[in-house]
Amino acid sequence: MGIGWLEVVIATLFVSIVVSLILARGRHWLEPSFWKVAATITSSVMVIALILLSVDTVRKVSVGSKRVPHPSVINKEIGYVYNAERMAMEPVFGKEVGLFGKVWSPEEAEKLITKGKLVIQSRNCMDCHTLLGNGAYYAPDLTKSWLDPKWEKQLVPVTGARSKEDAMKLFLMNPDKYPTWVRRMPNLKLTEEEAVAVVAYLKWMSAIDTNGFPANFPEVKVSQADQ
Repeated sequence: MGIGWLEVVIATLFVSIVVSLILARGRHWLEPSFWKVAATITSSVMVIALILLSVDTVRKVSVGSKRVPHPSVINKEIGYVYNAERMAMEPVFGKEVGLFGKVWSPEEAEKLITKGKLVIQSRNCMDCHTLLGNGAYYAPDLTKSWLDPKWEKQLVPVTGARSKEDAMKLFLMNPDKYPTWVRRMPNLKLTEEEAVAVVAYLKWMSAIDTNGFPANFPEVKVSQADQ
């Protein structure tokens, strides 16, 4: 069983009180010196707790961790299922399927994801979209956009593409040619190389465990989930 925020708060308060009482023994609780010791100890304990929590958070959200998988995950089938124990949706990974007909090496995948991120930043995508909770809400949230069934149900038939990633690439290169939403996306003049990188980044982002954010995405099964 994991340690939650409530356990951390209770433990921090308990340590602060116990240490304060030990170091302030012999002083009456109405004396200023008693509260000076208590304030010093409590502040010190809180600072230590915040440092430990920050280090733990950085470890958990670093690329390559359980929550944020390595970019090479773009080679795998990615699903999204409900975890009853956590009471939240979470990504699951299936068999190796590659991306754009290719299995990318770890180094290639990392470079591709980095390029995709830079392309997204260069086009100011967050002026309209939301990524991982940051951005605007004028256009659809892109955090789990790879998992959106509309790509296969609407865009694949419209574009005539052979796969979801090809349909996404064609749409990103010519969004004005394939209007699918009331609010139409402007043509950002993406090259094919840039569009491929953005699609890879969106697939990788869908593999990040965001504690069920954003809500209301349907379950997506994989053919053979990794255990």
